[in-house]
Amino acid sequence: MTLIPLMSAIIAAPEAMTAPEGAPALRRESYNPGAGHRPLAATLAIGLPVALAIAVALSPMIAEIAPKSTPIIGTLIEIEKLDPPPPDPQPTQRQATPNPTSPTEVFDPVVPTPPLSDNSTDVGPKIFDPVIPTGDVYVAPVDPPKPAPFVLAKLDARYAGSFQPDYPAREQREGVEGVARVRVLIGADGRVKAVELVSTDSPGFFEETKRRALAKWRFKPATRGGVAEESWQTMTVRFEIKNA
Repeated sequence: MTLIPLMSAIIAAPEAMTAPEGAPALRRESYNPGAGHRPLAATLAIGLPVALAIAVALSPMIAEIAPKSTPIIGTLIEIEKLDPPPPDPQPTQRQATPNPTSPTEVFDPVVPTPPLSDNSTDVGPKIFDPVIPTGDVYVAPVDPPKPAPFVLAKLDARYAGSFQPDYPAREQREGVEGVARVRVLIGADGRVKAVELVSTDSPGFFEETKRRALAKWRFKPATRGGVAEESWQTMTVRFEIKNA
């Protein structure tokens, strides 16, 4: 039971009780503040507090009654569990293939050199390994050095008077004349060091020539590039008998 119908019933009951029977009905145009309105005011003055008291007494009951909930009618929809989408494939990086026709610049790595300290000791000059070239290397032809000029030995004019050997006594008594050809080794000092027979008309001629060559012959030695050296030379000696 709600509060509004209860109050309406309380207000409507006095009106039915206080209306006098057979009382003439009032006209709408007339106004009579007489005995007909007084019972209604008295009823309102008494009924309103009573209605409020009843309403306060019934308020816990009204608060305890829970309103009926309207059942919710729906349709159960089964949601399929979807698998997560596969991850996007990673783009493969294509390895750049170097173009064989394009030149490749090669840079030498620059290695920083540490600064030299003041207390560093001098270890002497650095010796580097010789660089051996690879491949075909053109070598310009080098002219061979010219040999030093060679100058033959010759008789020293200061000793020209002692060149002719003595005439052999036997060949002189027999009146034999002839020639002795010898090969002599001349040392760097101009002296004869050895005598070899090439040809002779008499053994005496060779013996006298050999003895004189080793004892008296003097030469200006042969030179090569201005340096004296030993040399062989062939000499011819004539033996003639001169008439007085």
